[in-house]
Amino acid sequence: MKLPLQIVFRNLDPSDAIEAKVRERAERLERYADDVMSCRVVVEAEHKHRHQGHLYHVRVDLKVPGAELVASREPELNHAHEDVYVAIRDAFDAVRRRLEDHERRRRGDVKSHETPPHGRIVELNPGEDYGRIETGDGRTVYFHRHSVIDADFGDLAVGAEVRFVEEMGERGPQASTVRLVGKHHPG
Repeated sequence: MKLPLQIVFRNLDPSDAIEAKVRERAERLERYADDVMSCRVVVEAEHKHRHQGHLYHVRVDLKVPGAELVASREPELNHAHEDVYVAIRDAFDAVRRRLEDHERRRRGDVKSHETPPHGRIVELNPGEDYGRIETGDGRTVYFHRHSVIDADFGDLAVGAEVRFVEEMGERGPQASTVRLVGKHHPG
């Protein structure tokens, strides 16, 4: 870590044991990114009067090149956080997951989902159970009535916009799946 770890206690006295646990968890984060610039941890006891024990709120602010990652565990959401060590564990687990996601994006390991090609129906032959789609680049792609999903072949119309998955068939390009694009049809 480029800057020293900062630990802040609110509504509770500083504790060597809690500080040691926070330091241990902060050091583990460097396994996931070797260029952590800073880490600030706030351990806070809820100061509302309760008949039971305190609930603890732990916030971890982690700065790495290009991002600030924050994990915060609210005590109202989890009564297990009557144990400060559980609250610390949960907050650090959450910031670790965010750090792992950030590092994957930075390395380019995150898959991008391509949008399926789209086009417009230019021909329908209901008697022979097929149609043709014109793609954005002017090609024509054959499809069979059984390729249509989330709609009925009989509901299709010339000019309707569709998304499709293209593959090479015996006689040229064909669509293995065809979906209507529109208000009531997910694309």
